[in-house]
Amino acid sequence: MTNTSPFVLAVSAEMVFLDLPFVERVRRLHALGFAVEIWDWTRHDIDALAATGARFTSMTGYISGDLISPEGRAALLSSARESLEVAERLNCPSLNLHGTGLDNRGLPVKPLSTVNGAQWLAARDTLAEIARLGEQANKVFLLENLNTAVDHPGVPFARAEDTLALIEAVASPYLRLNLDLYHAQIGEGNLIELIRRAGASIGEIQVADVPGRCEPGTGEIHYPAIARALAELGYRGVVGLEGWAADGDSERALQRFQAAFTL
Repeated sequence: MTNTSPFVLAVSAEMVFLDLPFVERVRRLHALGFAVEIWDWTRHDIDALAATGARFTSMTGYISGDLISPEGRAALLSSARESLEVAERLNCPSLNLHGTGLDNRGLPVKPLSTVNGAQWLAARDTLAEIARLGEQANKVFLLENLNTAVDHPGVPFARAEDTLALIEAVASPYLRLNLDLYHAQIGEGNLIELIRRAGASIGEIQVADVPGRCEPGTGEIHYPAIARALAELGYRGVVGLEGWAADGDSERALQRFQAAFTL
């Protein structure tokens, strides 16, 4: 596919070409002209991934831990250091974080529906330390918003409003927002205004349609309007497809994704 988008188009290899071994998915995406994103790097052969020659734009930046508790903070920082070493091997510039550790179903290991002031301050301090690790390694950590209504009930700091507040409180270029518009549509809506509000804090945009979490054009979000709004704001960074292929047709999903973000 010829990419004439003003954005860097990336695709989660975890969610397309599911009939192929993982490394073959990465090779396929690379051959089609897309950058690649991965989740839990501990499940993959890092040397084999590096050998594909693919451009990796994002990977999960921790293995365990949380932003609040002392033991969770220690686990998060330790696994972030390990993740930074892997990111260097893959030449991957960005590492993704969530409000707390998630299990293999996307559910929080330690659910926390409400957050008090002391916990909010603890999260800010943990993220400030994460940003310092990023600065030392010249990598950017991304804090992703999630939805709690459908996919991730019980995750603290899930709304884009919360993730953005934490990022602005830390005020480091090494901690930015992974603005996932699928999650934001479910939890908050008003996506174009949300993009404008986040502005320079955005480190990546992730997309999928609602309902169903499939590619653009399969649901209610008008992604061409999103693309125009991003371009008008001067955004030229990564737009990542983190969605399933409707009816299992990955080739069509990628075509729809590319079309939605080609101006």
